[in-house]
Amino acid sequence: MSPFTAELLGTLFLILLGNGVVANILLHQTKGNNSGLIVVAFGWSIAVFVGVYTASHGSGAHLNPAVTLGLAVIGKFPWADVPLYIAAQFAGAMLGATGVWLTYRQHYDATDDPGLQLATFCNSPAIASTPHNLLTEMIGTFVLMMGVLFMTKPGSSLGTLDALPVALLVLGIGLSLGGPTGYAINPARDLGPRIMHALLPMQHKGSSNWKYSWIPVAGPVAGAVAAALLYHYVFNGN
Repeated sequence: MSPFTAELLGTLFLILLGNGVVANILLHQTKGNNSGLIVVAFGWSIAVFVGVYTASHGSGAHLNPAVTLGLAVIGKFPWADVPLYIAAQFAGAMLGATGVWLTYRQHYDATDDPGLQLATFCNSPAIASTPHNLLTEMIGTFVLMMGVLFMTKPGSSLGTLDALPVALLVLGIGLSLGGPTGYAINPARDLGPRIMHALLPMQHKGSSNWKYSWIPVAGPVAGAVAAALLYHYVFNGN
């Protein structure tokens, strides 16, 4: 499997299962309606496990432009491959969001709240505050990036279970830090599906909230780069 295909497929599974659990909880007349944050966090952790497991041997399973950029900044990933990986991640995210829409098409049309529809595609803050929302996304992605760097140290392999620690890390981030913004911690995860929300036909559809859309992009990138630099210059892989 080529790196592009691996990143695309892994990110597709990530969004299909991750946004799928949100749709199951928020959209009207679903079997999982109103199941709550715990179900969302566990659903997203399983989505991460499946995505990472699928893509790990083909691409290293970045599945996240912030992770790709963080690794490139400290020389652990070639800059020449960054555009390819990010393109695959966005393509996979957009396809995954489309798969959720196809699965829940009737439930989207049965949901007359445009905010709930939007929430199944992308993030929005519980309390709107640009500096605090940005900081929240930076902190969550800082934890993600730092954890990934320590997990991928030589000698830390769990073999076929290598995807499990990352999934548990994302579960912890969601349960502990996900309250303010919904923990995008991944530019492709938010922006790719947000684009599809703008394009796909739905009854009762409202705004795609482009005013907020830069925060789940800039915050994760800043947090990942900060974590990568700290790891590189302070811990130095030791």
